[in-house]
Amino acid sequence: MKLSKNFSLEELTKSDLAIRYGIDNTPDETVTANLQRLVDNILQPLRDKFGPVIISSGYRSPEVNSKVGGSKTSHHCFGYAADIEIPGVDNKDLALYIKDNFKFTQLILEFYKPGVPDSGWVHVAYNENDLKGQELTATKESGKTHYKPGIVF
Repeated sequence: MKLSKNFSLEELTKSDLAIRYGIDNTPDETVTANLQRLVDNILQPLRDKFGPVIISSGYRSPEVNSKVGGSKTSHHCFGYAADIEIPGVDNKDLALYIKDNFKFTQLILEFYKPGVPDSGWVHVAYNENDLKGQELTATKESGKTHYKPGIVF
């Protein structure tokens, strides 16, 4: 099913983990509608500006989310979020571009290493009823994930 000229429902629900464990990762109508809004308001405009957007994680069923160790309230479980990268665009620059040009629910620059443009990824969430614009940076310290306010590097 096409969600836009460049995005399909399949690429926003593809999960190697789900395939490996035989888990159904098919979204219901509500989640599909949320993914549609994410595509319309964030992903397709990014594609139009920069070219291909790589989605490393989109929708996660509760079972898939549990297997990856995700939060039970993860935006991924509701179809609000995607973890993305754009080839040739520094992930820090991508996060800053989203921050400056879009309304969003949450934006996280995850595990970025300064000077390594393709390190980490960008998590972006869009829930039209909660466009609070939360900005965070995730780092690993002593084996634990820490979140700092803002896009910092």
